[in-house]
Amino acid sequence: MNDPSAPVHGGIAAQKPPAISFEFFPPKTEEMERNLWDTITRLAPLGPSFVSVTYGAGGSTRERTHSTIARILSETELRPAAHLTCVGAARGEIDEIVSRYRDIGVRHIVALRGDPPGGIGTAYSTHPEGYRSSADLVAGIKRRHGDIEVSVSAYPEKHPESPDIDADIDVLKAKVDAGATRAITQVFFDNDLYFRYLDRVRARGIDIPIVPGIMPMHNFRQARNFVTKAGTTVPSWLAEKFEGLDDDAETRKLVAATVAAGQVQKLAKRGVDTFHFYTMNRADLVFAICHLLGIRPDATRKAA
Repeated sequence: MNDPSAPVHGGIAAQKPPAISFEFFPPKTEEMERNLWDTITRLAPLGPSFVSVTYGAGGSTRERTHSTIARILSETELRPAAHLTCVGAARGEIDEIVSRYRDIGVRHIVALRGDPPGGIGTAYSTHPEGYRSSADLVAGIKRRHGDIEVSVSAYPEKHPESPDIDADIDVLKAKVDAGATRAITQVFFDNDLYFRYLDRVRARGIDIPIVPGIMPMHNFRQARNFVTKAGTTVPSWLAEKFEGLDDDAETRKLVAATVAAGQVQKLAKRGVDTFHFYTMNRADLVFAICHLLGIRPDATRKAA
């Protein structure tokens, strides 16, 4: 993964800073809107490859997602990627959403099956006239708009509904065969899980980038509840680092930055050269981690 042509200093190849991307969620209030744009203003000069904007269960944030992406396009030089799911809409409706995105200049979709409208753990069902799976959605996008890049999800610990890891990789292969060119992983905290997963994916002949998804734990208790529902294991060593800090936000922030920075630096040392950060619409920890990875702001880049 590292560039063999990189200059050598003191007998050690000088690695280029990794490529990065950021995930945001559409704001619900004016205060959240201001916070999001403060975050975008801080992170844009780091030069992410793209920024993605999430899409609520059943399309519940559809218009907010669209308006956030439209503003990113009009007020920044960032390349936005729109999340899109199969949930709660007929094929024609989803196709129209993709066309609207393309009309305003979006050329990247993150195509997901989506969580059940009732939340993770409840029964999943598709719209009677909708796309049946994420692979079906990818194929639908690429069939109508060949110039749109499609990213998908990947699960180092398998999707909670998959019977086993092999079946889960079958799903990933179907998405790649349908036209996906990048996979972004669910959050993980044990790097060995990622590398074992990567070995199995490559053994199946899947050669697209499998980009690690990294989440700094701003609020450990809240984040743990969220990620475990999605199938992520939270190791006991990680929980222990946050013990006694429920009412100490400042120390919690320092611990969260240290943990996430350590994870990405260890991944980088083993050749990982691309990271996707789940920002939770906060800039501070992500900015610090990127700094430790050798990424510096470019003052000439336009933010908001």
